[in-house]
Amino acid sequence: MADLSDPKIDEEADDDDDDADVRAAYQDVRSDKTDTNWLLLDYEVRAVARTIRDILLTRCTFDRPRLSLADPDPHSVVRHACCLFDASWLDTGQSDRSDKLKLTSTGSGGLAELREQLNDSKASYAYVRVQYANDKESKREKFILVIWIGPNCKVMRKAKISVHTADVKSVLRVYSIEVPAREKDDLKEEPIVVKLRKAGGASYDGV
Repeated sequence: MADLSDPKIDEEADDDDDDADVRAAYQDVRSDKTDTNWLLLDYEVRAVARTIRDILLTRCTFDRPRLSLADPDPHSVVRHACCLFDASWLDTGQSDRSDKLKLTSTGSGGLAELREQLNDSKASYAYVRVQYANDKESKREKFILVIWIGPNCKVMRKAKISVHTADVKSVLRVYSIEVPAREKDDLKEEPIVVKLRKAGGASYDGV
């Protein structure tokens, strides 16, 4: 995968495995020899945990419950931090400060399955292979790029999407249409197939 500076899909040497995972998933979705027909990229979660650990280390006092910072589960740390500081805003599962994207899931259940993976508080990017009937005797496959901005996504994250989308497109390059989605209903298959039919042979990089 290309070395993107923003968002940071491949920033450090120890991120090579993540980079390889995205490359492999992209090829799987494109291949007609695998069942995988979608992939999902989310912003890194662990950055939230590191931020909370810093807060806990500097703000914990003896009259508050003790928290083990050795817990490797960032969600566990988030939940404890919210209890300690009544900081419900921290429990977002995504950091506005992290611009690093990671492959979080893949699947073979198409748009219906992908919709179930989307979080209303997140911004995410998905790449999907959509199969539909070309006529009574044949089927056609096209690829779409989904830009998901959940209805509860933070303003700071939304502000960066246009810049990050351009970079994501340089990696998930081959698609017929871009689908901006703000509600899960925006990813129902029937209206997307209609758009693909209208697009006809139009494509990026000869899709």
